[in-house]
Amino acid sequence: MTIFVSGATGNVGRPLVNQLLAAGHPVRALTRDPAKANLPEGAEVVAGNLAVTSTLPDAFEGVTAAHLISFGDDYAPLSNGPEIAGTAVKAGVRKVTVLKGDTERTGLDEAVEASGLEYTYLAPVEFMSNTLEWADSVRSEGVVREGFPDIPSSMVHDADIASVAATVLTGEGHAGKEYWLTGPQALTAPQKVAVLSEVLGREIRFVELSKDEMVAAWREQGYSDEDIEFFVTMRTDPPEAGRTVLPTVEQVTGQPARTFAQWVRENAAAFGS
Repeated sequence: MTIFVSGATGNVGRPLVNQLLAAGHPVRALTRDPAKANLPEGAEVVAGNLAVTSTLPDAFEGVTAAHLISFGDDYAPLSNGPEIAGTAVKAGVRKVTVLKGDTERTGLDEAVEASGLEYTYLAPVEFMSNTLEWADSVRSEGVVREGFPDIPSSMVHDADIASVAATVLTGEGHAGKEYWLTGPQALTAPQKVAVLSEVLGREIRFVELSKDEMVAAWREQGYSDEDIEFFVTMRTDPPEAGRTVLPTVEQVTGQPARTFAQWVRENAAAFGS
């Protein structure tokens, strides 16, 4: 059973490819630049992009299950959902996981539901890999500058998202479900910094920024007013799911969700350790 993985070099796609190969499943990995993909030798790496429908017929050929992503490079919902679903069905794909980037329904969601595909939605909260945004200042100054210090996040390890996807794509009993995925703890920014300090074995200071300072920083990074409004809302009035620990990862995979400390140990080099 060949399994198709879109976004194969991304934070979820890469560990998903690795896990599927380790379990003995043939994998076809979609990426725009196979020469730079640096994926394991066992993966069949093909050039393509979910957002470009013409690249998909050959990529889906002979595939029985597929991991899809509902958003493009700019995190906007894909506009060719019906074409993606239709091409998959025509190629003989029977089952898909859809990694959601927002709580809103997208055109791809509607298309897979209408297509007859067996679908499962994966709805992760904040990725632990977002912490890499702090890596430069931790390496150079031993400092994390962040706002909204009282808002906890039940962030999830990227590999746990991949583990849930792998379980669904290779198993049964998940059709029509939406899995909200969290880690085992809800941590505030200062608590995350404390974990970084403990695991890395050196002092890392937390410097609180005001809302205005955070907005100014986002503007300097080129984010739109719409993006900034969303960021502020998520940090001042986040949805309950974003700060609530759920048992979904363990319920689906049979393995406990990975901790933030484990993620830091695995990525210590990025922080200068």
